[in-house]
Amino acid sequence: MGRWICCLCSRAADPLMLLLVLALGCNPSTAATASPSVPHVKPSYSFGRTFLGLDKCNACIGTSICKKFFKEEIRFDTWLSSHLKLPPSSLLSYSGNYTDDAKSWRLVDITRLTSKYQHDRADKRICTALLKTRTCSLERALRRTQRFQKWLRAKRLTPDLVQGLSSPMLRCPSQRLLDRIVRRYAEVPDAGSIYMDHLTDRDKLRLLYTLAVNSHPILLQIFPDVEGWPFPRYLGSCGRLLVSASTRPLRDFYGAAPEVAADLALQLLAVLRSMGTNDLNYFFYFTHVDAGTFGVFSNGHLFIRDASTLGIIDKEEAGIQLTDGQQDYRDIFSCLTLDCQSALVSCGSIREKHSLVMVCRELLPKLLAGKFPLPVQGRIDAFLQRCSRDDRGADEAMAELAQILRPLRSCDSRFAYRYPDCRYSDKY
Repeated sequence: MGRWICCLCSRAADPLMLLLVLALGCNPSTAATASPSVPHVKPSYSFGRTFLGLDKCNACIGTSICKKFFKEEIRFDTWLSSHLKLPPSSLLSYSGNYTDDAKSWRLVDITRLTSKYQHDRADKRICTALLKTRTCSLERALRRTQRFQKWLRAKRLTPDLVQGLSSPMLRCPSQRLLDRIVRRYAEVPDAGSIYMDHLTDRDKLRLLYTLAVNSHPILLQIFPDVEGWPFPRYLGSCGRLLVSASTRPLRDFYGAAPEVAADLALQLLAVLRSMGTNDLNYFFYFTHVDAGTFGVFSNGHLFIRDASTLGIIDKEEAGIQLTDGQQDYRDIFSCLTLDCQSALVSCGSIREKHSLVMVCRELLPKLLAGKFPLPVQGRIDAFLQRCSRDDRGADEAMAELAQILRPLRSCDSRFAYRYPDCRYSDKY
């Protein structure tokens, strides 16, 4: 066969082909594998287990979206540059891009439960407190705790298993809320059961760790946007990184046009109203709000961007929740966010206007200040000044402000979430 190829080469009319075959030494196997073009080698990106937090699993959020990272179907904005470098690991959040088909991309937020500095300090404290060393297997240390041993034996997530955790969502837990967490926990295959039989030991540690550090991803899972809840969509987690739909923080709109400010303020009131009155009979309240608590999608729709400061009171099971004595229980899981000494809000102290007062003080003045003609601006300013002082209920107060703001918003393509519906509906 090799002799035949060499004979063919000797008769070839193309001198370049003849030189190529001669250079290959008329080796038939070499000639058969020769390619006229060198294939393009796709650059390979290495996250490192430390950047993602995979080195700390199963003391992490989960691994449901790791494949997306390693297949480059989630890219940080810096990856769109020529250098393709990962961003600094010290940041709390990152802007990224997400795809399902490698053709169309959409913006996502990639966030940590706390800063890497806080994570590292908490990890060292756990090792020192539980194993008397500065470095250790974090999972091994947490598995030894009394709380986690109780989780391993439990068939159902009950209020006593989450007592003393610093998350506001679990300050006043009901059995109905805890059942919802187990049933809708998205980092495991959906079993649709209130019992934890489908959770492995690893799954239980991840769920406990997430609830102890920051309940934001759990809230996104159990109250999904597709059911009308005002939260961005949860896309998954990898190590200690969470991926969700992207929103711009409300602070970016403090300088917006008057009609945009009025629209966002009305949406804020609508979100607060839904938090107090909803079909499931849960009462949501904030323990803190700032300019990053709320966010706005590209279509102008306002959502709760950061749910870590949300507490929940179950109106249907309010009588069977933990007493304050049980709530004040403390262990190592109570201190994973470095603030275990902070005073916790008593369930009985939450008023109907709790969140509205915070929004009136912290957000609405910055969003609405100096935006409107004097008579209207005067009415708005007067309302905000007395918002936290008068004895009216939240519904009456929000109705008054909505009545002032509703005529100030416009109906055009800037408000894609309600356009063109606003042209044909009295709702807007």
